[in-house]
Amino acid sequence: MLLLACFLLMLTREMPCLASSRSPSLVAPAGASDQTKNEELEALLTWKSELDSQSRYILSSWNESNPYSWRRIDCDPRGSIVSLNLSNSAIHGTLHYLNFSLLPNLVALTLANNSLFGNIPPSMALLAELTHLDLSQNNLSGNIPTQLVSLRSLQVLELSHNNFDGPIPNEICSLSNLTSIFLSANNLSGFIPKEIGRLKSINYLMLKSNHITGPIPSSIGNMSSLIMMRLSENQLVGAIPSSIGKLSNLNYVSLRMNKLSGPIPSSIGNLSNLNILHLNNNKLSEHIPSSIGNLSNLNALVLSKNDLSGPIPSSIGNLSNLNVLDLFENDLSGFIPKEIGKLGLLIQLDLIQNNLEGFLPIEMSNLTSLTHLELCDNDFVGQLPQEICSSQALVSFAIANNHFTGPIPRSLRNCSSLHRVRLHNNSLKGNITNAFGVYPYLDYLELSNNELYGKLKLLLELSLDYNRLAGHIPQELGALSDLQKLNIVGNNLSGSIPIELGECSNLLFLNLSRNNLHKSIPMEIGNLQSLQVLDLSQNFLTEEIPTQFVRLYRLEILNLSHNQLSGSIKSTFTDMVSLTSIDISYNELEGPLPNIPAFRNATIEVVRGNKGLCGVVASLNPCVATTSKGKNKNKKLLLILMPTLGCLLALLLVVGISSIVHQRLRKPEPSSKDGSNENLWAVLSFNGNMVYESIIAATKEFDAKYCIGVGGHGSVYKAQLQTGETVAVKKFKEAVEVEITSRKAFEREVHALTEARHRNIIKLHGFCSSSQHSFLVYEFLESGSLKDVLNDEERITAFDWNKRVNAVKGVAYALSYLHHECSPPIVHRDVASKNILLDEQYEAHVSDFGTTKVLQPSSVNWTSFAGTFGYAAPKLAYTMEVKEKCDVYSFGVVTLEVIKGKHPGELILSLASSASSSSSNSTASCWPLKQALDQRIPYPDGDTLGQVAFIVKMAFTCLSARPEHRPSMQQVSHAISARKSIMIGAWEDIKLEELVDPGCFPY
Repeated sequence: MLLLACFLLMLTREMPCLASSRSPSLVAPAGASDQTKNEELEALLTWKSELDSQSRYILSSWNESNPYSWRRIDCDPRGSIVSLNLSNSAIHGTLHYLNFSLLPNLVALTLANNSLFGNIPPSMALLAELTHLDLSQNNLSGNIPTQLVSLRSLQVLELSHNNFDGPIPNEICSLSNLTSIFLSANNLSGFIPKEIGRLKSINYLMLKSNHITGPIPSSIGNMSSLIMMRLSENQLVGAIPSSIGKLSNLNYVSLRMNKLSGPIPSSIGNLSNLNILHLNNNKLSEHIPSSIGNLSNLNALVLSKNDLSGPIPSSIGNLSNLNVLDLFENDLSGFIPKEIGKLGLLIQLDLIQNNLEGFLPIEMSNLTSLTHLELCDNDFVGQLPQEICSSQALVSFAIANNHFTGPIPRSLRNCSSLHRVRLHNNSLKGNITNAFGVYPYLDYLELSNNELYGKLKLLLELSLDYNRLAGHIPQELGALSDLQKLNIVGNNLSGSIPIELGECSNLLFLNLSRNNLHKSIPMEIGNLQSLQVLDLSQNFLTEEIPTQFVRLYRLEILNLSHNQLSGSIKSTFTDMVSLTSIDISYNELEGPLPNIPAFRNATIEVVRGNKGLCGVVASLNPCVATTSKGKNKNKKLLLILMPTLGCLLALLLVVGISSIVHQRLRKPEPSSKDGSNENLWAVLSFNGNMVYESIIAATKEFDAKYCIGVGGHGSVYKAQLQTGETVAVKKFKEAVEVEITSRKAFEREVHALTEARHRNIIKLHGFCSSSQHSFLVYEFLESGSLKDVLNDEERITAFDWNKRVNAVKGVAYALSYLHHECSPPIVHRDVASKNILLDEQYEAHVSDFGTTKVLQPSSVNWTSFAGTFGYAAPKLAYTMEVKEKCDVYSFGVVTLEVIKGKHPGELILSLASSASSSSSNSTASCWPLKQALDQRIPYPDGDTLGQVAFIVKMAFTCLSARPEHRPSMQQVSHAISARKSIMIGAWEDIKLEELVDPGCFPY
């Protein structure tokens, strides 16, 4: 018997509860009454029955027949339930059907990261034994019930990342056993209770990201066990109480982004265990107390964006463990103390926008761990420390808008880690030829308004692609004698190509495409005998291709397409045997092509759109030699044939009139309205008449029962053709009746779209028009639109975070292709969830190009408003100017809609409101990730959470009210692929993530 009892006791520790009123064969261990255990199980089964079908499926192990297999439940040795842990389980429902009175022995209730909604039932106060309550990361709302005061055993209260509102109940302050309060990221308001000082056992007080106002109560100094205090991102006012100095166990304090004023209390120097101190973005004033130097364990001191004045205290040199010192945007004055050189572990020093002056202490050369040195906008004088980058760790070096003199620090020559260098608006002197070295990661260099001279001979690569550079290409680039790669594609550069580029004798790669360059290609380009890649496409270059190109005997890739080049090319390329790829399409070139491999192996695409080329390319007309004698014979023959042709023309006219009369009596057929014989169905080798008739038959003359969607410009129908193929047909509301010139422009757009080939773009078969019907015909996908999936409660759970991230990537790749790889670029103009279709694998396909505008680089793209309100960029609605950045804004809206599960209208309004207020308020807004997530599926974790957070940050950059501050879709797609931050406008990704508040996005 003793052995059996021990065996049963072991089972109760390894398995869930062993009791059920409906399973009489089960043997319950002795101890708790059978009635109590049966009531506990019955309470859980009742709650399960009131949840949605998906939640019931997740809890399928909870069944009446086998309580032994119940998961997520722990029991005590008596068989009574003591722990219920359903965190990260995608449970959707409320807590109102869970009868807490039947769970009297519950010690831990953990339901974090689910989709629970509604209020906390007051009956939860009946859990007299409860020590741990975690309901975080749900969608719970209402007030925090005062009845929780009955939970006398409670130690951990975790309610963060919900939608709770109202005040923090004073009654909580009587729970003397509490060790942790987590109420962050809610909508709590009112004051911090003065009675909070009673909680002397509290280790963690987390109230960040709420709407709490009023002062920090001085009673907080009584919370002697406090280790971490985060009150940031609220509306706290008044002074920081001096009683904070009593909290000797504190190692993390964040009061940032409030409205605190007055001095930093000197008592703060008593916090000897402090690691992190964030007081930035407040209205703190007066001096930085010298007692700050007592914080010998401090890693991060962030006091930026306040009204602090006076000098930086010399005691700051005592902070030997300091990694981050941010004092920017204050009114600090005086010199930088020499003691700062003692901070050997300092990584980031930011003193921008103060009134500091004098020389930089030579001791700053000891800061060998620095990665960011930011000293802009002060009154510093004298020379810079010459060994500022001796350790080659420096990433950002910004000293602009000061009065520095002397040479650039010699240590920068070998500082290959540099990304950003801002030295402008100083009085630096000297030769920069030997001051700079090779910087493989450099993306920003500003040297203007100094007294520098010389040449940057050692620069090997200069990439400025896809920025907003305007003006002429500087002649000084010719001085970069060691330059091997020059990439300035995708800017707004104008003027001619400088002849000085011919002096870059080591150049291997030159790409000046997608700009507004004009005039002729300088013959000096022929001097670049090391050149392997040359791309001058999509400019406005004119005249002939220089014969000096023949000297580019190492050239392998040449692209001169989409210019206005003219003349013959045969002699230019005859000896270029190394050429493997060439594109001269869409120019005004003529004459025979040279018989070299690059042309013999080419397709018609690389030569189409010219004036009169002939020769070796397949499908191109062969060159026919003609003599003057032959021409004379042709003239005589023409004189003989002219009378005959006149008679034939008259006969054809009569026949034509008869045909027109006969045609009007027949059923209309699809045709081109300008009278051309071009058939837009030819792109798929379809017979246009047959396709037209097949669509009319398949939809029964566009009967409503075949309609699968309605938009502003028409309706979409599903049609199964006679060939067996199913297509989507977008029928316009009215037949397209436009002038011939506009008609041709529209046909050009359709042709551009039919040539667009990308896995994330719905295939457009063509356009069909008659006097009765006009429509576009697309590939058909069964799964419907992104909007349909997001609104379908039964399908939403299958659309998990990985699929959503992949869908966002697909849309980004498609728009990047349209904007940057199509020629001319294509702007969709109506990027919305209804126009993004999903296949069976939830791969996104951008569709509905009915409002598309094909951009001509030289045109002013103004048009009437087209698109979907709620997705269109604000500027488009009132300027009607069609630009790629309109699609970028819409992409940002769609991205947030995918992540949130519904249109993010309220979020966008708050974003716009915050952006408006930030112009007059230096305090940045902060927005928790939780509010952006679809509550109907489980909260993402691990790397998936990182991907989702990154995509949300990226969406914010796309929603900037100013188009120039939005990234290009190419930048977005590259960032998604590499998962690296986009630096656009004033928004920058937060650095040193371990020192900042996670899950919060600035906008």
